[in-house]
Amino acid sequence: MRFRFGTDIGLRREENQDAVRCEYYGHNVLAVVCDGMGGERAGKEASELAIQEFFQRFSAGYSESLNDEEIRKLLISSVSAANSVIYTKARLDFKNFGMGTTCVAAFVNSNSVFIANVGDSRAYLIGDKGLRRITDDHNVASMLFEQGKITEEEMENHPQKHMLVRAVGVEKTVLTDTFMISYTDKIGLLLCSDGLSGYCSDDEIYDVILNSSFDDVAEELINLALSKGGRDNVTVAVISD
Repeated sequence: MRFRFGTDIGLRREENQDAVRCEYYGHNVLAVVCDGMGGERAGKEASELAIQEFFQRFSAGYSESLNDEEIRKLLISSVSAANSVIYTKARLDFKNFGMGTTCVAAFVNSNSVFIANVGDSRAYLIGDKGLRRITDDHNVASMLFEQGKITEEEMENHPQKHMLVRAVGVEKTVLTDTFMISYTDKIGLLLCSDGLSGYCSDDEIYDVILNSSFDDVAEELINLALSKGGRDNVTVAVISD
């Protein structure tokens, strides 16, 4: 199992509020991407705190003997730990009001992928024929589409496309989506903030992955987002066996 990751401030923002971390647990990999929100430095602090707390909680609870359901529950409790810390911090200092972050995490072992997600950072499977999105976006545009109030085309360009309806640290408790995918031969996985997925099509992203060496893939994906105007911070993590 191998991974590459990177983050960039982009071309329009004054601060990078994204954060990313990947680590080995034996031969397995845990990767987390967060995209913070909030005034002043609150967004940056939220994403960094989320990753720090997530890894701390996961490491404390992890052992190689865990079964699938125990891994899923550990991912949920790791998101909850991050949520509690950020929620508390936001209420201790008025400057941090509105502080929160997306969080998409992937734990990959020799036969399964476990995903936990809150917000609109995404996880994709990288297949032989293209990308397959695993996660759902927790934003206003996606909610309206699910309710049948707007079309898929309208969702893509909706003015509230980036307005979250669920985030880590905003409420006292947080609902976390989880997914588990089994595989046999090989696995490829992309985690990214909406600085990539919000401005580049799945086909464009897949084309870059297909035509990049693994060592360069994170940098080339970031370059793709920058070539589209770099209107947001952009963060990626790619995992492959």
